[in-house]
Amino acid sequence: MSNDIYTPPKVWEWDQENGGAFAKINRPVAGPTHEKELPVGQHPLQLYSLATPNGVKVTIMLEELLALGKTGAEYDAHLIKITEGDQFGSGFVGVNPNSKIPAMLDNSTSPSTRIFESGSILLYLAEKFHAFIPNDPAKRTECLSWLFWQMGSAPMLGGGFGHFYAYAPEKYAYPINRYTMEVKRQLDVLDRQLGENRYIAGDDYSIADIAIWPWYGALVTNKVYEAAEFLEAHKYKNVLRWTHELEQRPAVKRGRMVNRTWGDPAEQLHERHDASDFETKTQDKLGASAEQ
Repeated sequence: MSNDIYTPPKVWEWDQENGGAFAKINRPVAGPTHEKELPVGQHPLQLYSLATPNGVKVTIMLEELLALGKTGAEYDAHLIKITEGDQFGSGFVGVNPNSKIPAMLDNSTSPSTRIFESGSILLYLAEKFHAFIPNDPAKRTECLSWLFWQMGSAPMLGGGFGHFYAYAPEKYAYPINRYTMEVKRQLDVLDRQLGENRYIAGDDYSIADIAIWPWYGALVTNKVYEAAEFLEAHKYKNVLRWTHELEQRPAVKRGRMVNRTWGDPAEQLHERHDASDFETKTQDKLGASAEQ
């Protein structure tokens, strides 16, 4: 790529080699690239995902529901390797025509209910199990406003700032500055809100927190993009207070591990099919077993 000012052609053409990290999983058309059925486990809820921030939202929610004793929230979490194109298999596309993780099937209904888009999955589970969403109409609306705030804001963080700051093949001042300004504005929005409330939508922990924490909590603690210093994350003290409080929740700790394939092997549970898997099937334990 040259430093010349780009003049768009009259008709855009796809350059498959352009796009930096993850370029090979992006394409300008939808639909499956190959035939592949999805695995199905024994539980009512079948999750097909990866431990990106969007995936972590759902596994945290499921673990929080189980911690409340909602046994109907038992689930199988199947690993979708997006860098290998699993999301373009015919089975996955049948659950999510947008070919993005996470996607879920609820086999407790007849016929099975498909749910895609992480915010939709959180709302579906909250309503199904009557948990982590307020009953009071005003409080419910506040919770949903923040849930949809996250859905609209995170693409500016991930696809905008994260891409141009961390993943683009070359660094350019204009997009980095443009998206940095927006991300810092978003952090200020959250910091002001959390300066007046314990949790995002008020006094109670909700799907708003579960949606926002995997993105913005990871950002300010330098777990994504390695940009905490660049963004002066230490200045957002209320966001940091909230982030550290949530990361101590046992269900949050478990949810972060599910479908994770990188980092500390003790925190990687590639697939989750039973609660005991956290004790017996993390990668450190599987690796130790293989060496014996």
